[in-house]
Amino acid sequence: MKKTFLNAQWRKLVMINYAVDPKVLEPYVPFNTELDLWNGTCYVSLIGFMFVDTKVLKLKIPFHINFEEINLRFYVKYKDTEGYKRGVVFIKEIVPRPALTLVANMLYKENYETLPTRHNWIERDDSLMVEYGWKKDEWNSIRVTADKQLVDIVPDSEEEFITEHFWGYTKVNDTVTSEYEVAHPRWQIYPVRDYEIDVDFTKVYGSEFAFLKDVKPVSVYLAEGSDIVVKKGKKLKIETAEV
Repeated sequence: MKKTFLNAQWRKLVMINYAVDPKVLEPYVPFNTELDLWNGTCYVSLIGFMFVDTKVLKLKIPFHINFEEINLRFYVKYKDTEGYKRGVVFIKEIVPRPALTLVANMLYKENYETLPTRHNWIERDDSLMVEYGWKKDEWNSIRVTADKQLVDIVPDSEEEFITEHFWGYTKVNDTVTSEYEVAHPRWQIYPVRDYEIDVDFTKVYGSEFAFLKDVKPVSVYLAEGSDIVVKKGKKLKIETAEV
């Protein structure tokens, strides 16, 4: 059993999902993994959420307990001796504290960036508005308005595919991949009524993802989230070794 690296809650996850050409992602696919498609579609997701009550190695670090994260990710699978593990790969993860970036980039070889962030949650009589923002020269934002009544995720649905990848994979180099487990229960979602995306994809994520500015998402979700656990990882290579 892997030891726990991080405990937290992930709350109010805005999940904006795009269909993309797999060729766009090929340079980012980690060694020994392959793209994971759903019904033949290759997805990239732009996701904003709150880290709440965060503990690293069971310790609460001042100013690093509650904070926003915004990430751009895609989906892969890794075949080990017991079958396929379904995971995610992050193009970039944006957080407001430099210590988070330092630890994640150093230990997990993730591509974190420190930027000013903000969030806004507004609960009305019959609706819930959730917005996340991050500033790279100018403010970028994603916002959804949803029903307040949570609903279950349907088995074998797109919602299940997007929310239930329980492994993280990172391309360390062309022959080494970092793997770690993220554990959480099955989530519920708020039915989304409306959404708004104001993101400079070129400035934030590079010219390879500039096309997302003009692409309509396939779907947009708002998940409530839950307690989560991130386990310590290992490296996948010709001879597997613990990190």
